[in-house]
Amino acid sequence: MKSIVITGVSSGVGLAAARAFLARGYRVFGSLRTPADAARLQAELGADFTPLLLDVTDADAVARAAAEVARALGNMPLTGLLNNAGVAFGGPLQHQPLDVIRQHFEVNVLGLIAVTQAFLPLLGARPGFAGRPGRVLNMGSVSGQVASPFLGAYVSSKHALEGLTGTWRRELKLFGIPVVLIGLGVTQTPIWDKGIALEPYEHTPYAAPAQRFLRFVNKTRDQGLTPEYVAGRLVKIMETSRPRLRYTIAADVFRAYIVPRLLPARALDWLLARGLGLRRVK
Repeated sequence: MKSIVITGVSSGVGLAAARAFLARGYRVFGSLRTPADAARLQAELGADFTPLLLDVTDADAVARAAAEVARALGNMPLTGLLNNAGVAFGGPLQHQPLDVIRQHFEVNVLGLIAVTQAFLPLLGARPGFAGRPGRVLNMGSVSGQVASPFLGAYVSSKHALEGLTGTWRRELKLFGIPVVLIGLGVTQTPIWDKGIALEPYEHTPYAAPAQRFLRFVNKTRDQGLTPEYVAGRLVKIMETSRPRLRYTIAADVFRAYIVPRLLPARALDWLLARGLGLRRVK
């Protein structure tokens, strides 16, 4: 039986991915942070789903989860690792608390590194491994290459993931393990409901532009991809014989990713400033 570890399966893309991989015959190990979520999904997803109770920022919990998966697999290798867990909290960087900014890097970057280090030996990154190597999918974002206002901490963490994935992709050629970056566009997921809270900044000069940004996010989210569509693409990427280095999955790849990267930076700055009202304060 093929097997995969997916982080952050309590909702959204992670939950949809767990369902999609189970439907393809995988044994799915999914990370969650609460016993209630673990019990709920165990009952919902069935015997081929194993909940892993862990926070990716907890090194001991990550180590215990890796040991649990190793015991469950026995001598069988792990087919894949989908690093999906992540956080996004909106706000102007000038006023956003450092502990909130730090949380983005603890979860989106350092937590991902810790999880990947723990599971790489099961994917085949060890001397004497004789099976077929697994592969790693890192859930990035189009924001990692397109710097959106009011998501600076999230953008920075996803930009870091671009470089991290490239380095790991080259290093892990030693073991034949592909490492693929997913540049995800806006999806209809709870991450935006949880993270885009701009009330703390309503008494700053950023209040009006931030509200315009929030209206834009809500509109694009409603037009975004469904988690089920994204999950289907992830299954295909995991199973393709020769995966590309990077996949952009967005409702409108041309507008969300290609145009912002082709436009001169100053032109994009002007368009965003005009659209959001980021004019100089007098």
